[in-house]
Amino acid sequence: MKKYLLNSPQSDVNHMDSLFAEMILDEALLTFRKEQIAQGIDQALSKRNKKEFLRLTEELKEIQKVG
Repeated sequence: MKKYLLNSPQSDVNHMDSLFAEMILDEALLTFRKEQIAQGIDQALSKRNKKEFLRLTEELKEIQKVG
């Protein structure tokens, strides 16, 4: 039976892998949301929906501040 120490090098590697995976997932979700917003902006423009266009462009600005 293996014993795992809290501060072992293996624990550090697993933690780093976990952080890296989380960063990749966050980036993928952010990219997906930006694409959804861009499509919504295109639809709002084609339908001449000013209110929706302004709402989506504001959301995109906020997301770009974070990402």
